[in-house]
Amino acid sequence: MGIKADSWIREKALNENMIVPFVDKLAGEGIVSYGLSSYGYDIRVSNEFKIFTNINATVVDPKNFDSANVVDFIGDVCIVPPNSFALARTVEYFKMPCDVLAICLGKSTYARCGIIVNVTPFEPEFEGHITIEISNTTPLPAKIYANEGIAQVIFLKGDEQCLTTYKDRKGKYQAQTGITLPRILKV
Repeated sequence: MGIKADSWIREKALNENMIVPFVDKLAGEGIVSYGLSSYGYDIRVSNEFKIFTNINATVVDPKNFDSANVVDFIGDVCIVPPNSFALARTVEYFKMPCDVLAICLGKSTYARCGIIVNVTPFEPEFEGHITIEISNTTPLPAKIYANEGIAQVIFLKGDEQCLTTYKDRKGKYQAQTGITLPRILKV
């Protein structure tokens, strides 16, 4: 990059609104950490969740997702049932530059508790809140703390702009706000 990674992230966040709201340093005393780190940014999970349920006994189909498969929950602590799954969103809203791809990895604090966080890459010129997939792999209920760290974003800057950005191809999750359920483009 030619400059320190944290300086580059700070500059993009403050001058180009790449991350809003942006926390300029790692906050972490008594909480799961979040904010600017050495080579990335630790994102927070909001207080909005969609917890998977089998009450309605429908099939999970990514091509025809039935919202009856999830229960909406808002709160400071979300309990993910044993061997279950929840969707959430980031507190932060992202506007990715046209020459940057971001990869998101779960935080080790949660991973050490059997909680796996899956987030797909943030493509060049993607904009929106990030929908976070949280899997509780344990046989016990698991706590997720709202407004605290959940995952780390690592930014990869290309030497040049890609030929087609997420915005150019009118990506189906562009400018998403809140938790976005699976979508399939209709022909």
